[in-house]
Amino acid sequence: MLAVPACAHAQPLTRLEEREFGKTTDGATVKQFTLRNARGMVVKVMSYGAIINEVDVPDRNGAVTNVVLGAKTFDQALRFGTSAAATGRVANRIAGARFTLDGVEYKLEANNGTNTLHAGRANIASKVWQGEALPVQEHSAAVRFTYVTKDGDGGFPGTLTVHITYTVTDDNEVRIDYEATTDKATILNLTNHGYYNLSGGGDLSAQQLWLASDQYTVADASLIPTGEIASVTGTPLDFTTPTSLTARVSQLTAPARMYDHNYIIKGGGKSLVLTARVTDTKSGRILELRTTEPGVQLYTGGPNAFCLETQHYPDSIHHANFPSTVLRPGETFKSTTLYTYSAK
Repeated sequence: MLAVPACAHAQPLTRLEEREFGKTTDGATVKQFTLRNARGMVVKVMSYGAIINEVDVPDRNGAVTNVVLGAKTFDQALRFGTSAAATGRVANRIAGARFTLDGVEYKLEANNGTNTLHAGRANIASKVWQGEALPVQEHSAAVRFTYVTKDGDGGFPGTLTVHITYTVTDDNEVRIDYEATTDKATILNLTNHGYYNLSGGGDLSAQQLWLASDQYTVADASLIPTGEIASVTGTPLDFTTPTSLTARVSQLTAPARMYDHNYIIKGGGKSLVLTARVTDTKSGRILELRTTEPGVQLYTGGPNAFCLETQHYPDSIHHANFPSTVLRPGETFKSTTLYTYSAK
C-alpha cells in the first residue's frame, strides 16, 4: 500500500477573497479584500481610503497577531478615522495653506492652524476607491485601487488619477506601489499612514528602531520645515543604532513629547533602499522597511503605536533645496514601499 502524504488532504490556499464590507452614508459600496500567503500571513485591505485593516503575522513561537491598528468593521473605520490609509494628494503639511506654481497662487483649506495637513477634506484617505483583484500569481496576490481627484479638489490644480497596488508575497512582504498622472501641473506627495505595534498592543518600550538616516529636516513649532537640514547626532532623534522608541521621549520638546519628524533617507529617492528596521524584543517580530522615497516621517502620536510614513519632505513646494513634489502632464509618478516581516 502506498503511503498518503500528510498534506494530501490539506485545504488549498485561498490567496485572495473579496466581499462587501459596508456602505457609506450616501450608499456607496465598500469592498474588503483578504490576501493570504503560504506562510500564514493575512492582510486585509478595503476600498474606503485604500485602507489596510489588518496585517496578521507570526511571532517567534508561531503565534499570529495583527500588528496594524485597524477597524474590524466599516462602522469602526468611519468612527475612529483612517489609520493605515492612503494619504494625499499631498501628505503632511503645506505652510500658509497656499502655494504658487508656474506663477499662479493656489489657496488651500487651512485645517492645521494656518497650514494644510494631508490635503484637508480632499484627503484621499476618506474617499471610496475602485478596487480590482488582480490575477493571483504562484507566490503572491495583489489588489489595485484607483481614485480620481478632480481639478480644484481642496484647492489643488489638475485632475489627478492615482493607482495604488497592494501585493502580499510568500516572503512575508507587503508591497505598496503608487502611480499617478495629472492633466495639469500640480503637486503630489503620497504615503500610507499606518499605525503599527509589533507586539499587537501595549507600550512601545520593547520595540527598537534603527533608521538609515543621520539627518532630518528642522521644523518650527507648527511642524513646518525651516529649510534647514541638520544632523541627528547628539539628539534624541538619533536612531542610527537600534534604540527603544520610548527610551528618549522625555528628552523631546514639551508638551507633546512625541516623535513627529521627517528623516532624510541615506541613498533615498532613487532605487528601493533599506530605510528602517523595527525589532520587538518581546515577540521577536521584525519589520524591515524599504522605499524609493527620499524621506520618512516617524510619528508616535499614540502611546501604543508608531508610524513610518515614506514620503517626500513636508512643505517641499516652498523649499527649493528639497526634492521636488511637482508633477506635470505627460509625466507618471511612481513610488514603491516594501514592508517585510520576520521573527527570531
